[in-house]
Amino acid sequence: MTIAVVGSINMDVTAYMYRLPKPGETLHGKEYIVGLGGKGANQAVAARKLGSDVAFIGRIGADDFGKGAERALTSYGLDLSLIAKDHDGATGIAIINVGEGGENYISVIAGSNFRVDLSDVEKGRAALEQSRVLLLQLEVPLEASLAAAAIVRARGGTVILDPAPAKDLDPTVLKAVDIITPNESEAGLMLGWQPQSPEEGLRAAKELRARGVKAAVVKLGGKGLAVAGEGIEKILPAFKVTPIDTVAAGDSFNGGLAHALEQGQGIEMALRYAAACGALSTTKKGASAAAPTKAEVEAFLSRA
Repeated sequence: MTIAVVGSINMDVTAYMYRLPKPGETLHGKEYIVGLGGKGANQAVAARKLGSDVAFIGRIGADDFGKGAERALTSYGLDLSLIAKDHDGATGIAIINVGEGGENYISVIAGSNFRVDLSDVEKGRAALEQSRVLLLQLEVPLEASLAAAAIVRARGGTVILDPAPAKDLDPTVLKAVDIITPNESEAGLMLGWQPQSPEEGLRAAKELRARGVKAAVVKLGGKGLAVAGEGIEKILPAFKVTPIDTVAAGDSFNGGLAHALEQGQGIEMALRYAAACGALSTTKKGASAAAPTKAEVEAFLSRA
């Protein structure tokens, strides 16, 4: 395996609305879909659809949602051998409302995702030791994620952390990973102030790097991204697309970043590739389902 993921697996129930409801308001929507989600699953699928071999460590419940997650993961060519079936917890779910312009709000019930532990990491040790890149998020217990990070880094691999759902992180966590990829609000929670412009995004990236992470990438949506790392402090522009659903765009970004780094691209080119993945994902509905294929990304970049 060349990329490992330790993370969450959800089934998403996504409602597409004419507009998002206000508190206490009931609205009719246009349609709904049920599909695979969870930041771990989304990132694993994103990297797999680009052609990387992926080892995925996580948990699902022994329930109907778990069966649906298994079918979906298998359909994308992912190996289920490191996905534990938890008979004491339910499969995670997310309830998602998407507005007309692609904006969304999401409620997540973690279920079995919060039961991922050191035994799951130990079961996946051999795969982790072989992996060049590890993708992490904050939808499973941090103890398990940090244990996996230590295994991968001990063998010279790169660890990428998406600090979502947003929370403040101890500096020891930042020092345990190589690249951190917050959006504006996640960076704001960690720093105490939220970047509003590309220039402020670069300032935020520099401040995060100063806390111990090797490289910080602040994602600014349609305003691009800012990166601060060894040999690079730069603002990269966003790709122009017409979004219909921004759910899991950050996960497609991270999956693309892991794939590009695993393929040997330098950090700037890898970020451009990742940004194309994230942008393309917003032009489709769904979470894992919206992640682009390698052919789609290459065609998009050839026109950009």
